[in-house]
Amino acid sequence: MDSKKMIWIGMSVGGVVGSFIPEIWGAGEFSFASIIFSAVGGFVGIWLGFKLSQ
Repeated sequence: MDSKKMIWIGMSVGGVVGSFIPEIWGAGEFSFASIIFSAVGGFVGIWLGFKLSQ
């Protein structure tokens, strides 16, 4: 698979998964923690997609 596609898929999945993590402790879906975790999940997804595409 193309590396660009892997990075986009990783960013998308990581962002979605990261935004749902704060709901474990009861934070809202549009809370500040959800936004932060979504960004962190996106960065982790980009890194993982890059590593998997090599």
